[in-house]
Amino acid sequence: MKSTSTKQDFYTRLLHARRSKLAYYLLKALGAEVPLSAQIGEGTILVHGGFGVVVHPNARIGKWVKIYPGVTLGRADVHLPATQSKFEAIEIGDEVVLSPGSKVLCKEGTLRVGRGTVVGANAVLLESTGEGEVWAGLPAKLVGKREGWPITNY
Repeated sequence: MKSTSTKQDFYTRLLHARRSKLAYYLLKALGAEVPLSAQIGEGTILVHGGFGVVVHPNARIGKWVKIYPGVTLGRADVHLPATQSKFEAIEIGDEVVLSPGSKVLCKEGTLRVGRGTVVGANAVLLESTGEGEVWAGLPAKLVGKREGWPITNY
């Protein structure tokens, strides 16, 4: 029986090797859409394989980020043609946790998720955050500070 960490390592290796067309298309076939133009920091992982993950091409994801299944990073104004959108980018800081099903959606400019922030399961984050915060709900609201952070054993 294969361990979960081996499976997770496989998806994470694909995430970081997606400059190779084979790795990119294999990751996509396995259910994670992470464009080549999206910037991904070292140590970032697709937890449980990241099935259903969709990342906007203008996303910048920091180091040691945990991305769970069903996460979306993208535009909040998808009803408009891209040429009419005021969206610029999404920046995810280091050590962020993007919980299962969470959505980070930006309508205009750049939305920044601060270092160490946790976006709760199925939350829809529509605004920038500070560091070490916990956001939950629909739309997401600040509900607390992250306990046990910063993490020093990476």
